Amino acid sequence: MAVTVPKPVDWDPARYGAFRDLRLRPALDLLAQVPDLPPGDVVDLGCGDGAVGPALVSRYPTRCLVAVDSSQAMLANASLRRCYEHTTLADIAEWQPERPPALIFSNAALNWLPDHATLMPRLAGMLAPGGVLAVQMPRQGEAPSHRLLREVAGRLFPGRDPVTRTPVLLAGDYVHLLRDFGTVTAWTTDYIQILDPVSQGHPVRAFTESTAMRPYVAGLTEAERRAYLEAYDTALATAYPPLPDGRVLFPFTRVFFVLERP
Repeated sequence: MAVTVPKPVDWDPARYGAFRDLRLRPALDLLAQVPDLPPGDVVDLGCGDGAVGPALVSRYPTRCLVAVDSSQAMLANASLRRCYEHTTLADIAEWQPERPPALIFSNAALNWLPDHATLMPRLAGMLAPGGVLAVQMPRQGEAPSHRLLREVAGRLFPGRDPVTRTPVLLAGDYVHLLRDFGTVTAWTTDYIQILDPVSQGHPVRAFTESTAMRPYVAGLTEAERRAYLEAYDTALATAYPPLPDGRVLFPFTRVFFVLERP
């Protein structure tokens, strides 16, 4: 029987921000597809360290911009950007806006929540008339970068599966899920990322360490963590061999959808 390991500690904004440009590009691609909005607030749902804040305030300079996140550390960093009129510490699964937003914008956050068949219609129902729900999520669960996290953990620590299967559906599934709420556009993009060499470990490990790896190393002893990282690095070296200059190609799949309510 699988045992859920302890929850990870709070997010590390500095480590997460090490790949800021790679993480920001999908958000900007999503923002470019958001149509004109009705009056109302703009919500950055799962804002993280606020990296998207400057782009949102540039696009909507007269709107009330609201940041929502469950991480105190990330929200503190977001506040330093001085883009948000309000910041809210909240679990997205329980969050309720004070008034119907014109835009709920969520970049790489809803993939951490289960039961999208319930979650997405719930968010859609919060929008103001004519409002927009714009979402981007990684769908990388079966790629070697994420599959090897599970396989190495299962081999080294059987029975301590953190149960972190991705809830992210295919792009077309979100069209079916939300079509009764309005007009839905959905698509998938494969980003061929090029990662530079790092001082310690495999470049892909440096990318996943601040996100997808967190549940797998939470609760490990220092010796267990070292063993896990060594085994993961070894597996990554085969899955993502270095180019002659030491960099690696790291394909990364992301799912997008934009819902516009009538």
